Amino acid sequence: MQKYVEEAKKLLVLAIPVILSQTSQTAMGVVDTTMAGSVSATDMAAVAVGTSIWLPVILFALGILMAITPTVAHLAGSNRRDKVGDHVQQGLWLAALLSVLVMIVIWNAGIFIRAMSGIDPNMADIAERYLHALMWGVPGFLFFQVIRDQCDGLSKTKPSMVFGFIGLLFNIPINYIFIYGHFGMPALGGVGCGVATASVYWLMFFGLWIWTKKAKGLQDIRPTVRWAKPDFTVIGRIFTLGLPIASALFFEVTLFAVVAILVSPLGIVEVAGHQIALNFSSLMFVIPLSMGVASTIRIGYQLGQGSTQGAKVSAWTSQAIGLCFVCCTAMATVIFRHDIARLYNNDPAVVALAGHLMFLAAIYQCSDSVQVIGSGILRGYKDTRAIFFITFIAYWLLGLPCGYILGLTDLIVPRMGPAGFWCGFIIGLTSAAIMMVTRIIKWQKKPADVILTRASR
Repeated sequence: MQKYVEEAKKLLVLAIPVILSQTSQTAMGVVDTTMAGSVSATDMAAVAVGTSIWLPVILFALGILMAITPTVAHLAGSNRRDKVGDHVQQGLWLAALLSVLVMIVIWNAGIFIRAMSGIDPNMADIAERYLHALMWGVPGFLFFQVIRDQCDGLSKTKPSMVFGFIGLLFNIPINYIFIYGHFGMPALGGVGCGVATASVYWLMFFGLWIWTKKAKGLQDIRPTVRWAKPDFTVIGRIFTLGLPIASALFFEVTLFAVVAILVSPLGIVEVAGHQIALNFSSLMFVIPLSMGVASTIRIGYQLGQGSTQGAKVSAWTSQAIGLCFVCCTAMATVIFRHDIARLYNNDPAVVALAGHLMFLAAIYQCSDSVQVIGSGILRGYKDTRAIFFITFIAYWLLGLPCGYILGLTDLIVPRMGPAGFWCGFIIGLTSAAIMMVTRIIKWQKKPADVILTRASR
């Protein structure tokens, strides 16, 4: 029992800064939307439309780079810290290549925006210019993620938390300057949010990069050759390991985007209630997501030390902590769901629907916690291909079709509207949780030499 308690302490030390870091990044989006909304409803809607395109694209690139964390953790655990610098250097080359691809997609995003049915031309123009401004922050954001993955893999999660909050603090005044036009700058409205966020991404990268150069505990983390050329063998290994993670993230983000599109014709009350419940559940998702990151770090480290039993303890301890947290948040969601809904909207019909959907959200929070921490565990074992298949089957072959049938047809029950899609979420996420746990148990039963060989890739 003592070993589980000790492991829980180590996981929490890693997870709490990640929770705060994720919260600060979410808050940046809230600040952008709020400040753009103070200019006009059109600017706020344009930022929202631009973000809906930005998130799937940037998260796909981010998912590929997430493969760096377990590899660095494994190197640290196996006392090969001298190899970390070279690996991270190749990660930066990969980030540069991904930046080019992301920037090309974002530059041409206007094609997708104008293809949206009935979109206001002025809003489409603002959304396109917002994305073109934000595009220049892509390299800074991805470089920051590589350095962050290095720090996380070395069990140093506090620096990304600190620079995340610094980014949030700078985002507000820079938004103020470019949105409203101060200190000689033009008033750009919603487009100013893109300029500000791009600037903040570069600020966060340079800040974290300088910190890693100066930190006493990281003086041994240096590449063998200062300006080494791209090593496509290493880059290919990171890409191969990260692609399933990226695909899983893309499946999840696009699932919720597709549901939002399918709900939109049902009416203003239905759309508002759905968005309130979805926004709040997204905030609650930060806790298990951070535990998943912590589990990846600890399992990678334990496997680097050659301890498959230690990795097993880390895996199930992280699941237990996640369930304890999520039971508390689920109970709070059920008890205060109508009060929470009123913070967003005072319309009784919207509050009633949002409260009903948040009750369903409380049900799936447990499944969501198990599946996202399970994904982090499998990343630690470097079994990322399983994550791809599990999320595809759970979200797109089970969750979305079931949600569509329950929400928009009378095939099984009278059409349930948004609640039907949320029942689909429950089905999809519960299926994912069961498959993740099954896969973890199956993987842990493999011979120790098989597990350790896979982890050392």
